[in-house]
Amino acid sequence: MILSKIELKGFRNYKKAKINLSKKSLIIGANDVGKTNLLWAIRLLLDRGLSDYDIEPQDSDFYAYDETNEFEIVLHFTNVVEDCVVSRMKGKISDKDEMCLMYKGYRDKITKAKTFKLFAGKTISDVEEIEDRYYRKVLNVKYISSKRDLHNYIKKEKNYLFQIAKEERTEEETESDDKLYSEIQNDLKIVDEKIPALKFISTATNTINEELSKLSLHHKKQKVVFDASTSNVDSFINNVSIAAKSNEENVLIGGDGRLNQIYLALWASRNGITEESLTEVTIFCIEEPEAHLHPHQQRKLAEYLNSSLNGQVILTSHSPQITSEFSPNSIVRLLNKKNSTKAASDGCSKIIEDAFIDFGYRKSIISAEAFFSDVVFLIEGPSEDLFYKTLSKQIEIDLDRLNISVLMVDGIGFKTYINILNSLDIDWVLRTDNDIFKVPKKDEYRFAGVQRCISYYKEFFVSDKETDKLLLEYENNLQWSTPNPETVNIESAKIITKDLENYGMFLSFKDLENDFFNSSLNSEIKDFFSGIDETEIVSGMQKRKATFMFNFLKMNTKFLSKLKDDNISKPLLECKSKIELIQDETN
Repeated sequence: MILSKIELKGFRNYKKAKINLSKKSLIIGANDVGKTNLLWAIRLLLDRGLSDYDIEPQDSDFYAYDETNEFEIVLHFTNVVEDCVVSRMKGKISDKDEMCLMYKGYRDKITKAKTFKLFAGKTISDVEEIEDRYYRKVLNVKYISSKRDLHNYIKKEKNYLFQIAKEERTEEETESDDKLYSEIQNDLKIVDEKIPALKFISTATNTINEELSKLSLHHKKQKVVFDASTSNVDSFINNVSIAAKSNEENVLIGGDGRLNQIYLALWASRNGITEESLTEVTIFCIEEPEAHLHPHQQRKLAEYLNSSLNGQVILTSHSPQITSEFSPNSIVRLLNKKNSTKAASDGCSKIIEDAFIDFGYRKSIISAEAFFSDVVFLIEGPSEDLFYKTLSKQIEIDLDRLNISVLMVDGIGFKTYINILNSLDIDWVLRTDNDIFKVPKKDEYRFAGVQRCISYYKEFFVSDKETDKLLLEYENNLQWSTPNPETVNIESAKIITKDLENYGMFLSFKDLENDFFNSSLNSEIKDFFSGIDETEIVSGMQKRKATFMFNFLKMNTKFLSKLKDDNISKPLLECKSKIELIQDETN
């Protein structure tokens, strides 16, 4: 059984959304986009820890950007075959093993009084009202908030583990423990007797009793003592703390990262069942499990939670490391447009999985980071990566603040990345070389870079009359039969290149090195290559692209501000413009 889809209407920041889920789902998105709200929608119907009072609608539950006095949450379940659920939900499960649960919140237009109703049925079209959430005994959610009380939870769960371990002992183990228990009790009595005999303890005891006698005649026969109270074995055992040992020596357990690991390990050990439960179906919802953890430990944690928790798992995260551990069709990217949150590709989707086919199953950390961006700038290779990340700072475009990622496609190609970004509804800008290639087995040549971008326009954008008209007139001129292009070929390429910028696709005049040499930094580049003939400088730049770029930028970073109005900066400025447009739609 699986919670396969959630539909939200008029709920909090969701005007109307459909979100598909898988057995293991990862919810990602910017802060305040609605990840916690999505989990709250699930909890309203399934969390046993929430009372009827807790689930009463609040004003904040109604969509705020339109006049809304009703909201709706629908949970769709598929493969409902577990006996415990089937027996409890008789008449509510379809012949296709499907079921719906619905929560509707209402607010009176005049009095603003709020109420809610619950529904259940085979499909959304035939749900019937039910009195309460009686099904939670067999179908429920277990939830971990991002705000975790590490110390108190660890203390509480430690005692629970002790109790479970006690109950699972064999008769022989219980007998052995009882014998050892008696020995410990005798030892502790001896400790209790010896502690008051310590000189500093006895002196302190006498001092406090002398002072008490000066204060009051009452309780004159009573004597205050410092009592270690160790002889109560149960109390002593319950007060043992979790510690770490190294070479048989106690060491400090560590900071919040290690405590977070212990917290989640204790939680998983209590909730993770190695075999399918015959009595209930549980969905695990965990917010931001990566808190305080090193990147490698974040990846390991994602793997651990997925393997330890037998039921359906829904995680929210801001971690590229955790994202890299999830299959593409298990990722739900939430985004907010025009004051309403939705899921890219409607959540877990084969569309996303198909986009990754050419990319490989496992995502790199760098590309996973891009999933959290609002705009991704696609560039060719390492030298462009170095250059544009440095340039952005010098022309006052703060990539991190604007949530822009620069991503090189070296060895994979633009199309694969565009497919992925489109499936996740992430805006993109690209810059590519204006390559001229010979057509294989023909005495013909072509503007390969321009043709590459034209193919992206035709595949990924809605057809535009003006652009189509330009292509009809000039596209054939992008291929010619002599080694060097004629004026008509060059001018046609320029006209099309200019138009392609409207779609966020930018071409160099030739390549980065030539454009860089012919930019406002020409004199600085000549100084850098002092003593080398000017005609050989570009080839020198191209020979070791990334090495040249690194060394040049290290010495000349402050001069990059001169490029602010240069064509070479246009892609970054376009990224900024897209961010401003997104912000206008969001606010």
